[in-house]
Amino acid sequence: MMIMKQKIYSVAIVLCLLFGVVLSSCTPQKQRNKYSTYSMDYFDTVTTIVGYENTQEEFDAVANEILSQLREYHQLYTIYHRFDGIENLCNVNELVDGAHHTVTVDRRIIDMLLYAKEMYTLTGGTVNIAMGSVLSLWHDYRSVGMDNPANASLPPMDKLITASEHTDISMMIIDEENCTVTLTDPDMKLDVGAIAKGYATEMVAQYLEARGVSGYVLNVGGNIRAIGAKPDGSSWAVGIENPQGEDYLATVEVKDMSVVTSGSYQRYYYVDGKAYHHIIHPETLMPAEGFVSVSVICKNSGFGDAISTALFCMSLEDGLALVESIPEIEAMWMTEDSVKTESSGWSEYVKK
Repeated sequence: MMIMKQKIYSVAIVLCLLFGVVLSSCTPQKQRNKYSTYSMDYFDTVTTIVGYENTQEEFDAVANEILSQLREYHQLYTIYHRFDGIENLCNVNELVDGAHHTVTVDRRIIDMLLYAKEMYTLTGGTVNIAMGSVLSLWHDYRSVGMDNPANASLPPMDKLITASEHTDISMMIIDEENCTVTLTDPDMKLDVGAIAKGYATEMVAQYLEARGVSGYVLNVGGNIRAIGAKPDGSSWAVGIENPQGEDYLATVEVKDMSVVTSGSYQRYYYVDGKAYHHIIHPETLMPAEGFVSVSVICKNSGFGDAISTALFCMSLEDGLALVESIPEIEAMWMTEDSVKTESSGWSEYVKK
């Protein structure tokens, strides 16, 4: 499908860049070898793992643990599938006799939902996981449009407006002590697409860091998280795709950091010759306009996931003000007319 081809292409660009850097060291030491693997099983995207180890067996052990954890997060956070023995967000969204019921969930769901509420407050409601009723309409129409382009159409605005009346995040009741979630509006749905993938990536990265693992890069559908530096102490080079050309928009160097991009070129379909992407503005209820990509550099991949989405929906002036108000985060915007804007500290990460 078009979506998957685009994701594979984006991952391939990053991998080509990562593999193009030669390992070197000024002091004698046992050289660790570079290994890689990938999976297409989780979060409806491609996961790529690149790491340095002494042997293939050592790398495989770490990579398998990474994929095992991503599988668990995927099963917990998906809103599209149920799994035996797991109460996940699909169960939270489910109606029983016309109403949501209280669901006891894994602590990892509680923690992610609480973090999502923090992002809602920080972004002034721009990132709102309670937008599921609106986003599900777009998802359904986009799926039909991609599978059958001749019948592609837009969700009717009256339906979008009606759905938007059921997006009050305060109707999501979280009981931290008992690990339960209840949606008190029967027409409300959760959609954690703006945060779950990045949040899961960050949790896996923090788990590896706590174990002393270093010299790895995770790329979960464009959420790139560097765990340590390369064995020689050098940074990881990450190429940011230019959706309007073959050259990179930028090549940045990071250690123990995340690089996350939200773009209009990643998931879209056509109606009457016009492309409609997946990043929906919470006020217009239509795909956000003005930018083709927004990239963020920060420590936390979950934070980068949420903030890049928020910046995509904000004006450039408001987005710049938000970024400049937050320590240790930089951003780069690319407008629809190919104008590139960088936050004040972005250039510090650009490869010289």
